[in-house]
Amino acid sequence: MAVGFWDDPEQAQAVMQQLAGLESDVKEWREIASRVEDLSELLELAEMEGEEDVIAEIASETDRLAQKLARMRVEVMLSGPHDSKDAILSIYAGAGGTESQDWAEMLLRMYLRWAERRGFEAEIIDQMEGDEAGVKNATVEIRGRNVFGYLRSERGVHRLVRISPFDNAHRRHTSFALVEVIPDVADDIEIEINPDDIRVDVFKASGHGGQNVQKNSTAIRVTHLPTGLVVSCQNERSQAQNRERAMAVLKARLYDLEAQKQEEEQAKLRGEHVTAGWGNQIRSYVLHPYRMVKDLRTEWETGNTTAVLDGEIDGLIQAYLEYMVGKN
Repeated sequence: MAVGFWDDPEQAQAVMQQLAGLESDVKEWREIASRVEDLSELLELAEMEGEEDVIAEIASETDRLAQKLARMRVEVMLSGPHDSKDAILSIYAGAGGTESQDWAEMLLRMYLRWAERRGFEAEIIDQMEGDEAGVKNATVEIRGRNVFGYLRSERGVHRLVRISPFDNAHRRHTSFALVEVIPDVADDIEIEINPDDIRVDVFKASGHGGQNVQKNSTAIRVTHLPTGLVVSCQNERSQAQNRERAMAVLKARLYDLEAQKQEEEQAKLRGEHVTAGWGNQIRSYVLHPYRMVKDLRTEWETGNTTAVLDGEIDGLIQAYLEYMVGKN
């Protein structure tokens, strides 16, 4: 270690965690290379001896290695400056009332199921229930290795076409929801927020259906007046904890806002068309008159809409990462 390495314990700990991750990656790649070599030799012997059972077993093991290799190949593509970070994911129902609010809740479930399948930790830190069903908006913290790198593919407008369960005439409806994903970089950045630039409101945390889950006003809503950004947090038990968490999310959003401005300026200088906000539709989920999920950027599609809505979105994520590698 360099002299003075531990003078800043937090920075040193972050470097050690990064080093541990890299060492784990190298070990995993070496294990695959060694296993491929072993299987190659074993296959050669099995074919010479005509051992069909062994050949079949080798084929199964090869398939498992191929799946593992595909996963690791995706991780190699996660080379962005914040790809290794945790993520703060927010979902906002579009215009359309109950239809869009129900769609927003379907997306919320999809991402929670994806996180569960991946072994990531997911925690809803704020949620506003819909008037009749679904949610108007929700914010989730998802923690784990490379979470932001995976989920940055989800930023944009998601469109649903289906026969409405809320329409007695059984007509087809189109609903929209906006997904926002930012890296959780609050501990890594220095952003000074002028106390005069924020308004803090307190209110009672509410559960599903609007019932109050606490008698005291512990939930916090922070409004950043210069930008209009609003962050709410009602998951913690104390007002102080909710305020601290809301401020951390606000810092991350201010950082992301500035990063987006810089990206848009660079795109304009390159002569590229820049579309932001609700116009940026990225994916369609069609449940009627046929079943199809299609990403409009990568052209990746599948007819297994049930699996996708149950959190199996790795195919969509991988296609996006490959698309971005080719684009750059």
